[in-house]
Amino acid sequence: MKNRIYRNLTDREIEVLLSKNCSADSWDTVMVADDFDLKHVQNVQFSGTIRIGHFDNEFTLAGGIRKHAGLKNVILHNVTIGNGCCIENVKNYIANYIIGDNVFIDNVDCLVTDGMTSFGNGTEVAVLNETGGREVVIHDNLSVHEAYISAMYRHRPMLAEKLNEIAQRYCKDCTADTGIIGSNTVIVNTGYIKNVKVGECTQIEGAGKLKNGSINSNAIDPVYIGNGVECCDFIISSGARIDNGSMLTKCFIGQACHIGHGFSASDSLFFSNCQEENGEACSIFAGPFTVTHHKSTLLIAGMFSFMNAGSGSNQSNHMYKLGPIHQGILERGSKTASDSYILWPARIGAFSLVMGRHSTHTDTTDMPFSYLIEKNNTTYLVPGVNLKSVGTIRDAQKWPKRDNRKDSRKLDKINYNLLSPFTIQKMINGKGILEDLARVSGENSDSFSYQSAKIKNSSLHKGIEYYGIGIDKFLGNSIIKRLENTRFASNEEIRERLKPDTETGNGEWVDLQGLIAPKSEVNRMIDDIVNGVLDTSARIDERLQEMHDNYYTYEWTWAYEKIKSIYGLDMDSITADDVVMIVDRWKNAVVGLDKMVYEDAKKEFSLTAMTGFGADGTKEEQRLDFEKVRGDFDNNPFVLAVINHIKVKTALGEELKERIKSLCAE
Repeated sequence: MKNRIYRNLTDREIEVLLSKNCSADSWDTVMVADDFDLKHVQNVQFSGTIRIGHFDNEFTLAGGIRKHAGLKNVILHNVTIGNGCCIENVKNYIANYIIGDNVFIDNVDCLVTDGMTSFGNGTEVAVLNETGGREVVIHDNLSVHEAYISAMYRHRPMLAEKLNEIAQRYCKDCTADTGIIGSNTVIVNTGYIKNVKVGECTQIEGAGKLKNGSINSNAIDPVYIGNGVECCDFIISSGARIDNGSMLTKCFIGQACHIGHGFSASDSLFFSNCQEENGEACSIFAGPFTVTHHKSTLLIAGMFSFMNAGSGSNQSNHMYKLGPIHQGILERGSKTASDSYILWPARIGAFSLVMGRHSTHTDTTDMPFSYLIEKNNTTYLVPGVNLKSVGTIRDAQKWPKRDNRKDSRKLDKINYNLLSPFTIQKMINGKGILEDLARVSGENSDSFSYQSAKIKNSSLHKGIEYYGIGIDKFLGNSIIKRLENTRFASNEEIRERLKPDTETGNGEWVDLQGLIAPKSEVNRMIDDIVNGVLDTSARIDERLQEMHDNYYTYEWTWAYEKIKSIYGLDMDSITADDVVMIVDRWKNAVVGLDKMVYEDAKKEFSLTAMTGFGADGTKEEQRLDFEKVRGDFDNNPFVLAVINHIKVKTALGEELKERIKSLCAE
């Protein structure tokens, strides 16, 4: 629009506009395109600098109504209007905006940019701690990973300072006294809009109030903002949908998030593919796929990802002493059951299920895939049991399918792996802890104490078994993947292939809320931010992408070292027989775990599960009704997938053994 040519109105055109109840503080500042058509302008008041394109467009509305582009019943002040726009019935005025092509605006209260503004960029969001200390500066390009290190690495004070400088430089670049409404945008039946930057193809229908924010919609992945929505101090990313009376204050909304049904949030971050409905949130860090659907659910001062909150889930972040200063973490994949409660501070291990009320500040980070169950005000820990849960496997399969981001640029780098160095290291730690508890407290103890929780004897020994299975499965997967599609003439060739491609990957791994990476690489990135090597969000994003792209290379380096330590092998002298041993352990783990999952799925088709089906009928009618609604067990898609998984994985292991059979000792 900057390069478009405009001209002054002719005296004749001014006369016609005056006759159509139009006025201007000065007609000299009203400029129009060469093909400007007067007949589509009526009852318009102009002031300041005005630029208007042509009206060669027609809009088809719901129900088949057609409206021609034009201006009607509106006050415009310092406004540039692109080609093919229809702007009608603005109750107050539009001031200080550049409006793109083919924009439709009807029945809006006010649309104004007032003074210099950065459109929500630079807003400080007090996540995790309502009283401050972990503020994240939000901006258009914020990724969950950048936000994570900004909030959680406060032991590196220069890091927070550098990230703040990067954000503030971006904010300065996008600060302006004129707002933008992108092309092909629709704004109808909406109230007050102030200091809001609107990306192209946005749909705003019936919103109540939007103030100080950016809506980063685009043609590939538009944003929808619906009825009764109120947002203040916000960033909304591409593909997001905010609807049905939701109220957001000081919030970042990530790509493809869906927020609706009266959900309210303040000082919170929601990253890609979150779904929030009905409940409320305060000072939460919601990593990818954080889901809550229930009216009675409150999420407060917590960090979550790949999480599902049951109805009535609640947390407390103070103990009536120093106020709301406590925080908690549910690591990736955790769930809360209906009416669950956690008193912060607490930390729950990955892929765990929380049931009941817990006030003992439990830390189960080294006990992933567990149940936390409350009985008589006591927290009981059931280690590893979630590894064999059909729900856990189903969740792992559904997340990639529910990634609704269409934007070619993905802000968040998401690793969906259920088993990774991040979770397997915790299993190794957990297995060692459980074995130590059994040794110190005695094999025959009825229960064991761990991190303010109780572990029953049977649960402890089962946990050791489950973690062993998980470890064997991961390490076997890794070595089979490393040796695939290759013929080996000698054990030396096997050893050469097994050698890692890089030294990067050893040591601790971390989950940057979706991106799983070696801590050494994260620390290297942080050092480069502090030293000014990575001085923009774009450069930080490139480094994050590099870590994400190299995940499997780094993973093998880690797995290689663990194969040595777990199985007591000298990798410089490993043989085909050793590989077969690992593959056999892997096969037993995979098949054993799949059989456990199969049996867990079978419970969904038990007579108890059929209760409520086949109303007023016999047991046979109950079964038939159940099968019509839910299907039968043998033909259930998930069950068939489990059976097929057993066949495929068994064949995979046998294929590798066959390839190296000639190298095995007789």
